[in-house]
Amino acid sequence: MMSVEIKENIFWVGAVDWAVRDFHGYETPRGTTYNNYLIIDDDITLVDTVKFDFVDVSIKSIKGLVDPSKIKNMVVNHIEDDHVTGLDRIMALAPDATIYITEKGRKGLERFFDTSKWKINVVKTGDTLSTGHHTLTFLETPMLHWPDSMMTYVQEKKLLISQDGFGQHIASASRFDDEFVTCQSVSELDDAVLDYYANILMPFGPIIKNKLAEVGRLGLDIDMIAPDHGIIWRSHSKKVVQKYLDLANGAAELSVPIIYDTMWKSTANMALAIMQGVKDEGLDCKVIKLRATPMSAAIKEFWKARGCLIGSPTLNNILYPTVAEFLTHLRGLRPKNRMVGAFGSYGWGGGAVREAYDEFKKMGLEVFEPGVQVNYKPSHEDELACYNFGREFAVRLREYHAKF
Repeated sequence: MMSVEIKENIFWVGAVDWAVRDFHGYETPRGTTYNNYLIIDDDITLVDTVKFDFVDVSIKSIKGLVDPSKIKNMVVNHIEDDHVTGLDRIMALAPDATIYITEKGRKGLERFFDTSKWKINVVKTGDTLSTGHHTLTFLETPMLHWPDSMMTYVQEKKLLISQDGFGQHIASASRFDDEFVTCQSVSELDDAVLDYYANILMPFGPIIKNKLAEVGRLGLDIDMIAPDHGIIWRSHSKKVVQKYLDLANGAAELSVPIIYDTMWKSTANMALAIMQGVKDEGLDCKVIKLRATPMSAAIKEFWKARGCLIGSPTLNNILYPTVAEFLTHLRGLRPKNRMVGAFGSYGWGGGAVREAYDEFKKMGLEVFEPGVQVNYKPSHEDELACYNFGREFAVRLREYHAKF
C-alpha cells in the first residue's frame, strides 16, 4: 500500500494485514490494519509505528515522502506489540528523533528495547508539541485499553489520532469510512465497530464516558478520527463518538442469544425448545453453538442483546469446558446491564447450571432463576418446561429492558 494523505500534509503510512485471522485469541475474519501517521512540517513527526512484521511496508511509504533521518519527533500513543515492535527499526533510521510518550509508556518501553540511547520526553494530558504549522495536544487515556495509552490531537486539522479507540479490525483497500460504506456497507462497518468494542473495550465504559467528557472540557473540535486499526472516520466521526457513548451506557437490542454447547444433543434440543418460547413471546432469538462459533463472535452477540441464556451439559460435575471458557472471557470483560439465565442437561450428577449461576452472580448481572435442568434426554414434558422457560425469560427481559 502507498501512503495516503488524510489531511493536508498528514499521511497514513501504515500497513494492511489481509491474512490475519487470530489476533491474540480474537477472531479477525476481516483481517486488520496497523495505522500510523506522518506529519510533514518544519519538524517532521511520526505518530505510532506498526507491527514488526509490517515495518518494511511502513518504512517504504515514509521514504516515498521524506528521508526518515529527518524525522524529529516520534509520538508513541500505545506500546502494545502490534504498534510498537517496529519502533527500533524507525529509531535506527531517525536516531535524532525525540520520543513523546506517557510515563507508564516510558517504563513499559524499557521492557521492549534498550532505550538508553533514545531521547524520551514524557508527556501528560494537556501538554503540547509544536511541529511548526501544527500543534499536537496529548490526552492520556489510561486503560483504553492499556495503562500507557494516550491520544494525540492535531489542533489545526481538527484531527484526533485515537490509537485503539474507535478502531475496527478491517483489512480494506479503502482508508476512509465513506469509501468503505460505498464499496461495502454501513452495516458491515457498524458490526466491525461493535465487534471491536465488545471484545476489547467493554470493561472500560465508565472510562470512555469520562474521557469523552474531558475532550469536551479541553475544547477539542474533532472532524476526523484516525485510529490505529481499521477505517479512518472522515464523514461519520460524530456518529462513531455517539455510538461509543451509547455502548458505554450499555445500549442493547431487545433480543436473546442462546449460547450453548452440547455433548450428545440433549442440551442442543433444550436450546431449540427454549428458542421457540422466546420467539413466541415476540423477541428475536439466535442459537449459537460454541464449538461452531469463534469466541469473539459469541462475545459480540452477547453484548448486542439485553438478555442471554447459557446452556451447558455437566461434565465431571462442572461446566462443559467451552462454556466455562466463554464465561471466563465474559467475566474478564465485566459486562453490565444484561439479564442472564442458564439451562443444561446431566447424566448421573448435575452441577453445570449451578456453576453458571455462580459465575453470573460474580459478574453482578441481572439473574433470571431458577434455571432448567434435564436428566439425560429431554422428554416431551421437559421440552415443554424449556419452552415455558424461554417464554418466561422473554417476559421478564422486556420488563428489564424498559428500565434503560
